[in-house]
Amino acid sequence: MSNLKTDNLLYSGKTKDVYKLEDGNYLLRFKDDVTGEGGVFDPGANKVGLTIEGAGRSGLRLSTYFFELFNKKGIPTHFVSSDIDNNTMTVLPAKLFGKGVEVIVRYRAVGSFYRRYALYVEEGRKIGPYVEFTLKDDLREDPLITEDALEILNIMRKEESNKIKNMAVEIAEIVKDELEKKGIELYDIKFEFGRITEDNHIGLIDEVSGGNMRAYKDDVYIEPLTLEKIMLNN
Repeated sequence: MSNLKTDNLLYSGKTKDVYKLEDGNYLLRFKDDVTGEGGVFDPGANKVGLTIEGAGRSGLRLSTYFFELFNKKGIPTHFVSSDIDNNTMTVLPAKLFGKGVEVIVRYRAVGSFYRRYALYVEEGRKIGPYVEFTLKDDLREDPLITEDALEILNIMRKEESNKIKNMAVEIAEIVKDELEKKGIELYDIKFEFGRITEDNHIGLIDEVSGGNMRAYKDDVYIEPLTLEKIMLNN
């Protein structure tokens, strides 16, 4: 990190800082801050809830593992390379949809899905893969949005939301299969997509780590750092 100038800092987020590099790419520095409420980690929360030593490096290591796997499978992403020692990832430039749209693939009724629909579904029931879109909007607690509304508000066209939905399920299935190899079940996972480089092709951005998903082993929730250790055999 010593070669990064503070005036190259573009954005300081909840879990990552974003720097502009001289070659036009960007650099993400992973923090040890994680989302949650009341000191308890929650991947669905929209504010920093606690700091866990090693969380940044853990998230980077698992993200690197998955991005390299996706790239090998021909799935477009923003990933270029990682520097694990410095907690950084180099990525291609990407434009957000609106001010950011998160795409959640759900396999079981947990988290906000269960809180919304508890009148109709038992907690933990298998439901997926089912895809939701939410807006990145801390003030309004990341509201759920329909595909029609995304188009009405000029955030993304219907063909783009359909493409992203299909990509999200394809990627989630890859993650799910990888976790199953370790006897782990994926309950839900959160992605973000963007328009990458000058040709604006749609690709996966941000990260893919334990902080973006709920995973269970023998019905017991696995914390992000533990998940990374299990997946990468640390």
